[in-house]
Amino acid sequence: MAEKERRVAVVTGGTAGVGRATVREFAARGYDVAVLARGREGLDAAVREVEEAGGRAVGIPTDVAFHDAVQQAAEQVERELGEIDVWVNVAFAGALSFFWDTSPQEYRRMTDVTYMGQVNGTRAALERMRPRNRGVVVNVGSAMAYRSIPLQSAYCGAKHAIKGFTESVMTELIHEKSDVKVCMIQLPGLNTPQFDWNLNKMPEHPMPVPPVFQPELAARGIVFLAEHPRRNMWVGFSTAATVLAERFAPKLVDLYLGRTGVKSQQTGKDAPRYEPNLDKPADADADRGAHGAFDNMAHGSDPVLWMSQHRRAILTGVGAAAAAAIGGLAIRG
Repeated sequence: MAEKERRVAVVTGGTAGVGRATVREFAARGYDVAVLARGREGLDAAVREVEEAGGRAVGIPTDVAFHDAVQQAAEQVERELGEIDVWVNVAFAGALSFFWDTSPQEYRRMTDVTYMGQVNGTRAALERMRPRNRGVVVNVGSAMAYRSIPLQSAYCGAKHAIKGFTESVMTELIHEKSDVKVCMIQLPGLNTPQFDWNLNKMPEHPMPVPPVFQPELAARGIVFLAEHPRRNMWVGFSTAATVLAERFAPKLVDLYLGRTGVKSQQTGKDAPRYEPNLDKPADADADRGAHGAFDNMAHGSDPVLWMSQHRRAILTGVGAAAAAAIGGLAIRG
């Protein structure tokens, strides 16, 4: 029997945090994986992990803010690993800073990486997938694509833009009756190294907005979405609560975040602190891995993710229960 052909996944920002956990999850699922990021140590470590799982891997130094660099990386992936089946846009750059304390150059750089990085990745993927009429792009969003918070205006603005951009591209693919799928996944606060190296202009150490979840949950959601494409998916019960609260009571959420949002993103915890990664990678000389400094408070499971992964069975069960109830009423009637 011929060996099953391995699929090829590309993960931008794949050396740390959610990206790194996603690389591991794809490798565990039998994919060959291309890792696009800037840090050499992180790239080498991620490639080793894929190879140890039995897959082929390539780590390509790439600054996703630059269109030409992403295009060149995509060409290298297809030369070395084969046709790209899945492209996941994870890479971002962030800050903990009031808007008026963030320079125009810092703001532009965060927007170029976080938003234009996903635009560039989606473009590179679609240029290869559309002629073949197959493939999946997963754009990684956030609860902050729906509800912005203080101290992260550049990141929130970029995530809102990603949502709008992705929805537009979805409709264009529908228009041309393409079988290529572009999907979104919205994430909660996660225990990743980003809080050790983001641009910080606040007095205390940055931390994710509680409740905090482990990055492996996000990775499982991303890989599930790659294999079961749908328009949008939520991870984290806090993501669901955030989206719904913004929908029904946005002014109350404004007031709540204005009073609590600044303090809730800082901690007196003794945690690592690296140079900001806006202009240079924080994992150039050391592998930072997937987890940050908040393992002791991070959830390893999530009912919203579970329900999303099993929604067909849940809907079938609900339908069967409703049908039984109606049948019982008819018999009694």
